[in-house]
Amino acid sequence: MEELGVNVDSRKRQLWALFREYLSLTKPRVVALIVFTAIVGMFLSTPGAVPINILILATLGIGLAAGSAASLNHVLDQKADAIMARTQHRPLPRGELSSVEAISFAVVLGVISMGILLIWVNMLTAVLTFLSLIGYSVIYTMYLKRATPQNIVIGGAAGAAPPVLGWAAVTGEVTAHSLLLFLIIFVWTPPHFWALALYREKEYAKVNIPMLPVTHGSQFTRLHILLYTILLVAITVLPFATHMAGYLYLSGVLILNTIFLYYAWKLYRNYSDKLSRKLFTYSIQYLALLFGLLLLDHYRVFISEALQSALY
Repeated sequence: MEELGVNVDSRKRQLWALFREYLSLTKPRVVALIVFTAIVGMFLSTPGAVPINILILATLGIGLAAGSAASLNHVLDQKADAIMARTQHRPLPRGELSSVEAISFAVVLGVISMGILLIWVNMLTAVLTFLSLIGYSVIYTMYLKRATPQNIVIGGAAGAAPPVLGWAAVTGEVTAHSLLLFLIIFVWTPPHFWALALYREKEYAKVNIPMLPVTHGSQFTRLHILLYTILLVAITVLPFATHMAGYLYLSGVLILNTIFLYYAWKLYRNYSDKLSRKLFTYSIQYLALLFGLLLLDHYRVFISEALQSALY
């Protein structure tokens, strides 16, 4: 009986380890941010509440599609991942999973995602989600990433799509405001990713990926980070200018932008790996907080009334 218990425990540990390997294929932290921006897109698309069935099913469908694209990215990048220190721990370079297993997993996630979106959400969301999946996992990873130092600029369109997907899931259409959310992420992506590329420059050079610091040097990249950050500051004021958001959003985003500009300026004037890491980390926090502000501002009247009711 004792030996049987040991075998059961061992089997559980093996299954849990296998689950973790498959989960890591989906890049869960990246997918979490993608799903969050999609959810914000859903709520911003309507003055009231998002239907609960759409909220759950669209979130699930978009999240599974993002996980599918990430898994395909693991397969297509496995040779470079095995060389780069940042990615050597991934399941495929370590031999924990095979390419066939990863591709099968990606296909299953993709098929389930498309089924959910087509059957229970709407055709437009399914088509846009599929195009985003192909854009990231095939066009960006297979071609753009190794073809041009502007890879992340052009390929950033796929990563900027989630708010539009969320918006389309609720309304069945793509509007100017949803495209503004797209534009914010699209312009945010280059300074975010180039900050990472700066302190990983040698690793990218080793695997012949022409990231901007590799092809044009640190100074040129830092200048472009600063210029894109200035552009981002201008674009993130547009939700207020177009009456999509109010003063609550404006106050918060001005603070967020000041910090982003401060890091970008310091990095431009005096580079260090430590500062580049700080900018990369802050850029993730920045995007999450910005979309959180948009959501909070959107429901500010409801929140204010709820607080007043609770207090009095």
